[in-house]
Amino acid sequence: MNDDRRSPRACTSAAEEVLARDLRHVWHPYTQHGTESEPIVIARAKAASLFDADGKEILDLVSSWWTCTHGHSHPKLNAALAEQVNRFEHVMFAGFTHQPAADLAAALANALPGDLNKVFFSDDGSTSVEVALKIAYQYWINCGEPRRRNLIAFDGGYHGDTLGAMSLGRGSQFFKSFRDLMCEVMVLPYPGTFEGDDAVDEREAGTLSALEALLTDRRDAVAALIIEPLLQGAGGMRVCRPSFLNRLVAVARDAGVLVILDEVATGFGRTGTLFAMEQADIVPDLVCLSKGLTAGYMPMAVTVAREAVFEAFLGDSFDRALPHGHSFTANPLACAVALASLALFEEEKTLQRIARINRSHRAMMAALAARNDVTRPRLIGSVLAFDVKEAGGYQSEKSRRLRDWYLAHGLNIRPVGQTVYLMPPYCITDEELARAYAGIAEGLDALASGAPSAP
Repeated sequence: MNDDRRSPRACTSAAEEVLARDLRHVWHPYTQHGTESEPIVIARAKAASLFDADGKEILDLVSSWWTCTHGHSHPKLNAALAEQVNRFEHVMFAGFTHQPAADLAAALANALPGDLNKVFFSDDGSTSVEVALKIAYQYWINCGEPRRRNLIAFDGGYHGDTLGAMSLGRGSQFFKSFRDLMCEVMVLPYPGTFEGDDAVDEREAGTLSALEALLTDRRDAVAALIIEPLLQGAGGMRVCRPSFLNRLVAVARDAGVLVILDEVATGFGRTGTLFAMEQADIVPDLVCLSKGLTAGYMPMAVTVAREAVFEAFLGDSFDRALPHGHSFTANPLACAVALASLALFEEEKTLQRIARINRSHRAMMAALAARNDVTRPRLIGSVLAFDVKEAGGYQSEKSRRLRDWYLAHGLNIRPVGQTVYLMPPYCITDEELARAYAGIAEGLDALASGAPSAP
């Protein structure tokens, strides 16, 4: 490809040297390098803001892919990381344990509802889902029902990029190239709703009827149902109601199907409660957690199982054990930060901060609803989302223009196709939110007028 955009330019500063090495060697995620602009070199971050090499502030309004909960470079999280690194950095987790892992497992078990108290550590959201799938498959083998191999997921769902997780997200637009490799998954319609939606009851009834029919037809073949509770993230920030989720789980339970909740994105306050499942008053058999688990500091995930699921793996031979693990399972540095992050929810009254953000978002949602170029405004917890009419799909020309305009004006807002959303760190101030709201409106106006992305 003959394109100067990907050719390292002359380096006149440290930042330019970083960029030159990046352009020469780095393959970025979810990026078409044939068309993408040069990445921005970030030099530091604090609270809700990123700062580039020239000192320009960029409000991190998507929490760095939904991971940063309490804000960047939080002093108490920094201290927890430093304290642990001075003790030891890592130890293999087969045949060994350590206090940060044991304490974190206990803290998660105490925070989660019901008897979700067996914690399996892994590396990221995708692997936490892979672990859940392997547990579900082997659970039924260990219980003497090996025919239960099918999975149920939802249209538009996203559960990660590894092979099993991709299979669950076959209804998304990302994985068409890999469908021949995927395991069998049955996909149900997702009854996403929004402000002013008068057809949600009908859509929910249709989904529940489809599930009941499927389970009647293949009752003894289904291993598990998986859903992102209350909020589909990468599917376009689509929201469902807690009452629907409650009824869905009841139908699955009646059929003896394991229920997996993917709270990788929704966990740790994003929907307004510590875990989304609390609002639907349900306890799944397995829950997947990552992203906000370490407040964005370290790669880490967990899959938490109910006691009865764990007990199905006990026995006198390794055949009944779960043959899965990761080199960095229960990394002590990540465990220490995760513990400190959980403590901050109490110390800083984080759920009250989220409620404040929600109130601000609701006022902005009324202004969005009055625009002719906006449709389907929706709000849950700290997440505000809406669709831009005729904006196209993922990485569409209009979506990229809008993203580039926001970045050029100091706002890290990354539309998912036609969906624009805010998911800020919980430390964001009212003044910063006001800047974000004003910027959103100005960006939409610029898009409508055909203005260029750069100022």
